[in-house]
Amino acid sequence: MKSPISLLCPEGIEPEYISMSEETIHDLSLLEICQLVTEKKSEQDVALHILSNLSKNEEVIKYRLDVFEDILINKVIRERMLTLLEKVDYIRQFSSLNRESDAAGIWQLLHRLGDLGDYITCVEEIADCLSAGEIKSKGLIAIRDYVVKIHEAGNFAAMKKDIAELKMDASEIKSLTIGINLNSKMEPVEIGINSVNKKPFKNSKIFHNMIDAYKYKNEEDGADWDGAYKFASDTEWADLNLNNMALFNGIVLPVTGTTEVVRSLDRVASGVLRDTCKRLKSRLSEYASVSINVIINNLLPELLFYVKFAEYIEGLMKKGFVMNKPEVLLSELRELKAEGLYNLKLTEKITPPEVVGNDLVFNKENRTYILTGANRGGKTTITVATGLAFVFAQAGLYVPAESFAFSPVDQIFTHFPADENKTMELGRLGEESRRFKDSFRASTKNSLLLLNESFSTTSFEEGYFIARGAVKAILNKGARCIYNTHMHKLAFDLEEINGEVSESDSKASSMIVVSEGGVRSFKVKVAKPVGQSYAMDIALKYGVTYEQLLED
Repeated sequence: MKSPISLLCPEGIEPEYISMSEETIHDLSLLEICQLVTEKKSEQDVALHILSNLSKNEEVIKYRLDVFEDILINKVIRERMLTLLEKVDYIRQFSSLNRESDAAGIWQLLHRLGDLGDYITCVEEIADCLSAGEIKSKGLIAIRDYVVKIHEAGNFAAMKKDIAELKMDASEIKSLTIGINLNSKMEPVEIGINSVNKKPFKNSKIFHNMIDAYKYKNEEDGADWDGAYKFASDTEWADLNLNNMALFNGIVLPVTGTTEVVRSLDRVASGVLRDTCKRLKSRLSEYASVSINVIINNLLPELLFYVKFAEYIEGLMKKGFVMNKPEVLLSELRELKAEGLYNLKLTEKITPPEVVGNDLVFNKENRTYILTGANRGGKTTITVATGLAFVFAQAGLYVPAESFAFSPVDQIFTHFPADENKTMELGRLGEESRRFKDSFRASTKNSLLLLNESFSTTSFEEGYFIARGAVKAILNKGARCIYNTHMHKLAFDLEEINGEVSESDSKASSMIVVSEGGVRSFKVKVAKPVGQSYAMDIALKYGVTYEQLLED
């Protein structure tokens, strides 16, 4: 059932999310990114879940971007939210109270009466925090109004009062008045609870304390014995019922010997508190539907996602890395206009001055890129950077670029070299072919395909034949694609390939990694493939040309 309020999806729009494959999550290193954002496994799971479930809805993405910008800009709100989130982590365990058995966790239950008190604090803090900050996003304004409405509701006030009283009731138990039945040898045979008191027991005369007596009085009288006593038969012990007390009933337990007295007293105390436990659970369950699931299970994880990523991205920006708010274009355009795009993973290895940003455009004339260049020249880096930027943008986060205007994608498919253990049955080429076919058939014209050295595990002739057919199929579908490869002939033949799919509204272009004298620049540009000159550059650099090898 859709939550009535969410920071991930505006009211009135039915959320529709498409889950990325485990392969894509791995190839884009999404888990590693989440581990940089937070050290807590539970928070990493929340972050990964949101990142890997794409929304293609333009309004949803704009809604998220505005929420994130509000949280990023309003540091005071973010700091208060962080403190709040740390305090209420365990509130999510609230529903476990109803699953506890009567025989276990009785004392724990009494201490956990604070759970709902913490929920109350949570609501009050969110209401106060968002009311005090200058927020502009529809999402945070909607949350503020929702929480304020809860806070001002009559049942919330009643809950606050009741919980305070319940906590007081439990804390006011100061003593139990116990009665013990003896046999002819003065051995205890039964022990019973006579009253539960709000005052600690005070010693009376020792003679009176030895008499088999009980005081039948309500808890308001306290624990002081006034000297009155009454002998009770076995039947009377069994029928003892303190109906005049709001919480507790009389309990009688058999005693098998004097060595059992202490254990019996413990069982009596537990028995009394078991009744308390039942009543408290009943009272607590009355409030289980009072917006607790919405606040605890929906809003707090969403707030956690935004707050943690805001802390992470602000940290990068303070170091000097460029991060900016994306601009959302119409999905039907299938376009991208990116300037200064870089791979977020590099921020852990290099300093801001070392970052090499690249410009990238997707449009009708450049829907698919055949990216060629030297080994370790940055082909995979820019391929992954593109996928990560789309993931961040559609999650509502700032992206690593000077500017990033994009049409949302409905899915991201990666086709990277597979683990050898996964190719045992079909062989490398067979496994690659199967994976590509599955991804291609699942894709649409609004998808993004990222191919990394696909079909390069066989001979050049076989790999080229398969790759050429794959590129033609992608162009025919109209999906956006980056295909980095060593098959320069594929890039050389693009004019011919484009002509073979002339009815398509998409064309492929050649993109190269710029290299001069074998020095990697990590810059890419749209240009004709250089071909064998890359190999010549590397050969010259390392002295392995024919002439160099023959030199003395």
